[in-house]
Amino acid sequence: MTTHRVQRAPIERRRRSPWPIVAAVVVLMVLGLIVHNSRYGAVSPRIRNPNAVGLHPIPGALFGFQHWIVLVEIFSYLTLLTVFGLVVVLWRRYPGHPYLLMTLAITTLTWLDPVMNWATFAAYNPNLWHWPEDWPLVSVSPTIEPLFIASIVIFVFPPFFPAIWALRRIQVRRPVDSFVWRHPLISLSGFVFVSGFLYDFVMEAMCVRLGLYSFTQVIPFGSLFVGTPWQFPLLWQSSLINILMIPAAVMIYRDDSGRTVAEKLAQRVKIFPRRPALGSFAVMLVVVNLAFMIYGVTYTAVTRWSGAATSVVCPWPYPSAKIYDPQGFYEDSGQPGPYSAGKWSTWMSGQPDGRPRVSKSSEAIAPCSPGST
Repeated sequence: MTTHRVQRAPIERRRRSPWPIVAAVVVLMVLGLIVHNSRYGAVSPRIRNPNAVGLHPIPGALFGFQHWIVLVEIFSYLTLLTVFGLVVVLWRRYPGHPYLLMTLAITTLTWLDPVMNWATFAAYNPNLWHWPEDWPLVSVSPTIEPLFIASIVIFVFPPFFPAIWALRRIQVRRPVDSFVWRHPLISLSGFVFVSGFLYDFVMEAMCVRLGLYSFTQVIPFGSLFVGTPWQFPLLWQSSLINILMIPAAVMIYRDDSGRTVAEKLAQRVKIFPRRPALGSFAVMLVVVNLAFMIYGVTYTAVTRWSGAATSVVCPWPYPSAKIYDPQGFYEDSGQPGPYSAGKWSTWMSGQPDGRPRVSKSSEAIAPCSPGST
């Protein structure tokens, strides 16, 4: 009796995509780069106060708790990982979704943050983990450039959601010939301005109060807690930041056809016409970066070029770092140095001859001189 073996066709194994492995390798390389280059404290002679020893406490820390910085950093890093984890997970379900594309576009603004810190006199606490202070772009910051700024999306994107919710709610209750239907982008911009103003005030004032950074010079009019370590330019910062928030929101607004403004612009100028998601992302990338630059130039004109930002933090909140004093207002107020003019303190600041010479005020009118009250 002969038996015949039945030959079974080999089962084709599904090839696994190499991209998850590639992404994991890239993430590990980036993390390795960050860990290798990260610093803590005022290290570089560019900002280090040679007369200071060790780190410094937060002056007037909220509730006397000196570890807010650590908690905020942990929260920021966890938030950043969560956001990108959600982008990866949701991309599999909703590939090319405009909210995901805008999240990635806003994250690219990290490279411009040192310039915006310079424009707004935002000096970060050197006790934060930060990039090397002497890196070319990083060195533009008044003090340091923190690592957690990569989570910038949580400062820019959230105001869109209450704004679009308010717009949709009002549109439902109004006739189709009303203003909110005929001019949805203008209406959305108005709602974003309101929600963005409030959101920025809460977020940034809280960060300043917790000691993460200080607006070292502000225009007295329209600012809160003037002259203290947590002075905040409410009218100027919370208004002007909408130069970025509003275009970001408009780009992801969908009309009745289901297409976003970014997608329609990409089709109009024929950017990647066969790949609409990539074309939309390219438009978002250009728009948010350009808007951020316009915000920086506008803020610089209002504060630096005008010379109106005369209110300084008294006393200087970071004894381990030199006093950032590009216009001489700190020295004029009586605060003892050493001082740092920082980068771009010449024609970029409206001072072709650099930091002006200061004729020190008398003790009677120097509000920040030692022993003054």
